[in-house]
Amino acid sequence: MDEDDSYVAFAIRIRIFRVNFNIVLSVTLPVKLLLLRQGLYIRRMMLNDYGGKVPSDLTAEERQELENIRRRKQELLADIQRLKDEIAEVANEIENLGSTEERKNMQRNKQVAMGRKKFNMDPKKGIQFLIENDLLKNTCEDIAQFLYKGEGLNKTAIGDYLGERDEFNIQVLHAFVELHEFTDLNLVQALRQFLWSFRLPGEAQKIDRMMEAFAQRYCQCNHGVFQSTDTCYVLSFAIIMLNTSLHNPNVKDKPTVERFIAMNRGINDGGDLPEELLRNLYESIKNEPFKIPEDDGNDLTHTFFNPDREGWLLKLGGRVKTWKRRWFILTDNCLYYFEYTTDKEPRGIIPLENLSIREVEDSKKPNCFELYIPDNKDQVIKACKTEADGRVVEGNHTVYRISAPTPEEKEDWIKCIKAAISRDPFYEMLAARKKKVSSTKRH
Repeated sequence: MDEDDSYVAFAIRIRIFRVNFNIVLSVTLPVKLLLLRQGLYIRRMMLNDYGGKVPSDLTAEERQELENIRRRKQELLADIQRLKDEIAEVANEIENLGSTEERKNMQRNKQVAMGRKKFNMDPKKGIQFLIENDLLKNTCEDIAQFLYKGEGLNKTAIGDYLGERDEFNIQVLHAFVELHEFTDLNLVQALRQFLWSFRLPGEAQKIDRMMEAFAQRYCQCNHGVFQSTDTCYVLSFAIIMLNTSLHNPNVKDKPTVERFIAMNRGINDGGDLPEELLRNLYESIKNEPFKIPEDDGNDLTHTFFNPDREGWLLKLGGRVKTWKRRWFILTDNCLYYFEYTTDKEPRGIIPLENLSIREVEDSKKPNCFELYIPDNKDQVIKACKTEADGRVVEGNHTVYRISAPTPEEKEDWIKCIKAAISRDPFYEMLAARKKKVSSTKRH
């Protein structure tokens, strides 16, 4: 029986109890009035003194009436006892109903906490767990609301989920962005709100999808501010990179407001944005940098100035030949791998300098590739890893053999690792968009 059925059954029992109680009252009061009218009530009380014997001065009619009263008395006492039992039973059900409800709430809270923990370790598995346990509806709107509230959720994991290229994840992303209200906010204010609700992932394609959704939502809330969403998209990236340049201590050449204005000429469908607008955006970032959620010491330099990719891969051990699932991040010409997506410190770091990559066949795992040193097959690759006791030691791999979940992901990883050394896909993506909006006027 579910929760609603329990309440219905309880209400029916209360209604029956009230009806029975009213019946007893309706029968008891007339009987007492009858006894008083006939002068028998006092006689009946006297019967107790005679041990239940019938007085000898009663007529036959009075004797019959007395027998009827005695019989009715027993019936009433039985009804009263039955009502007492029902009252005790209903009271017990009320107590049990409260206890059951409390237990259900406790169990639900435990499952929700478990779902959040699973989400923080693996976002897709966490969402699946919550749906299977009826804690979350399998709709993009409900999942977006869950991520937007973000209670107990790791914001890096939120960003990972929203950045996926699956059609359903993209729908969730748009539903998530729709929950943000940007009306009457300038672009910096809107970006502050948006970038605080999750942590941007490191892969250029994911960033592209997320910032495209942001630009569409901002233009929807603020008609007429920009000629197109492309203008909003390009200027948003310019602001984020300005934030890094102004507030990263490693950047020595700080851009001036004049340089920022010059960098953004022609991006408004071939025309220029108002200089006052650009100056205000510049001053806002200069006076207050973006706050990055769960900042672990890294800033947006890695995200925007380096080719990045991230995902789950299997790695073959060096000394002990076992396969272990690790979360890999490609950034700054290095491969970092973690035990969980939420770990702050990597389990290992593989610098890609002087390494090459190749596809290989493996009898136990599909979709494999290797990192190796060309022309030095026995040389140990310069890398490091963290032992279980926290010690950082040198790696002992002459090759790193890695297995991807699918052939497509294997090809993507190989392509991205090769590209990490030669070019930056994020800059290419942004340059293509900027070229598009700058050339609009000429066409």
